[in-house]
Amino acid sequence: MKVILQKDVKNLGKVGELVSVSPGFARNYLFPRQLAQEATEKRVKEFAHLKKVAEVKKKKAVAERQDLITKLKGVNLTIKASAGETDKLFGAVTNNDISNELESKGFSIDRRDIVLEEPIKMLGQHKATVKLGEGLEAELTVSVERA
Repeated sequence: MKVILQKDVKNLGKVGELVSVSPGFARNYLFPRQLAQEATEKRVKEFAHLKKVAEVKKKKAVAERQDLITKLKGVNLTIKASAGETDKLFGAVTNNDISNELESKGFSIDRRDIVLEEPIKMLGQHKATVKLGEGLEAELTVSVERA
């Protein structure tokens, strides 16, 4: 029996693949768990169309992220924080603070896309990386100054 996988199934295939399985396996395992659908001619055509639409959307999203990365390269952020006499911060500057600062400059970047080797705990210049997947990344300079 031919089925179209709705979700990844270990040792069987990935989403959207057309695979052959025994009728009992499909009826008793795949269909009740909504892991697959029977591969009728109409469903195969529909799934092929949805794949094409998804590819177009993905290409558009990658192009938008590439534009964002080119705009982000060379951006300098200045964050004010309170610090002691030895230039050690009371607390730390995290990727959440950097995300908020980028948002105030007009960039909408999720905090999970900002990578710091470790939270910033000293005044001065530091590096942060924005990773938007698929090899798209930009390095930012973060200046932490005394508030």
